[in-house]
Amino acid sequence: MEFITLNNGLKMPMLGLGTYPLNRLKLLKSIWIAQNNGYISIDTSRSYGNEKWIGRSLKLINLFNNQKLFITTKLGNSDQRKGNVRKALKESMDRLGVNYVDLYLMHWPNPDTYIASWKQMEVLYKEGLVGAIGVCNFHKHHLEKLLKEAEIVPAINQIELHPLLTQEPLRDYCKSKGIQIESYSPVARMDPKLIENPLLVNLSKKYNKTVPQIILRWNIENKIVTIPKSGTKNRIIENIDIFDFKLTSDEVEQINNLNEDYRVRYNPDTVDYYKV
Repeated sequence: MEFITLNNGLKMPMLGLGTYPLNRLKLLKSIWIAQNNGYISIDTSRSYGNEKWIGRSLKLINLFNNQKLFITTKLGNSDQRKGNVRKALKESMDRLGVNYVDLYLMHWPNPDTYIASWKQMEVLYKEGLVGAIGVCNFHKHHLEKLLKEAEIVPAINQIELHPLLTQEPLRDYCKSKGIQIESYSPVARMDPKLIENPLLVNLSKKYNKTVPQIILRWNIENKIVTIPKSGTKNRIIENIDIFDFKLTSDEVEQINNLNEDYRVRYNPDTVDYYKV
C-alpha cells in the first residue's frame, strides 16, 4: 500500500474499498475479503444506507484481527437540509460503532446549505471527532465560494474521475490550494467506451494486467487517491494488485489524453439534490 499525506498531516491510503451500493451480507463479505488482502481504507456515506453493516464488519475485524482501518463517511443532503451536522456525524458513528472517523466528507455542494454545513464540520474537526474534513463533487466555483468563508481548507475533494473524465483543470486548481483529489467510479462502471479502449487494452497486454488495473495504476501515478467498488472476491484482490508495476510518464500522458468529459454519474451543477 502507498500513502498520501493530506494538508493537515494525516496519512491516507492511496487505494481503498468503495462500498456503494453494497449492503448486508454481500458488504460484510466484501470487507472481510478486502481487509484480508491488504485493504486498510473503507469508504461509505450516510446516504448509502450501509453504515450499520460496515459497523458489523468492523466488529468482526476487531474480534479476529484487531486491525485499525481508515474509515471515511459522508454528510448526506438530507442531513444538510436538517442543519445539524453534529447530530448527523453522531448517528453515522453510532451506526459504524466508532467514536472517531478518519475522514468526514460533505457528499454534495447543496447550494443552500454547504457553507453553513462546512462551518459546522470545522467545529467537529477542531474537537477531534474526525481526523480530517473534506468535500465531494465540488467544482472549482463551489470551492472558490467555500474558501472565501472557510477557516479550514478541505483536505479532500472526492469526484468522479477516470480516463474519460480526467478533470485536469479541477485537479490543477485543487493542487494549488493543497486539496487532495480522490476518485470515485475510477473505471467508469466498466463502461465499454473505457474498458475496450485500444490504448488501455495494449497496455494491459504489455504489463500482463487487466484494463482496470492499468486505470487504477494511472490514478496512483497521478497521485490520485482511488476507491474502486467491487463485491466480487477476484476483483477485490485484483484491484489492489497494482503496486508491483509502474506506467511510464509517456503512458500516463497518453491516458490523460483520452479525456472526453464523459460522465457516468451526476453533474454537481445539474443534479437534483433531493435525490442524491
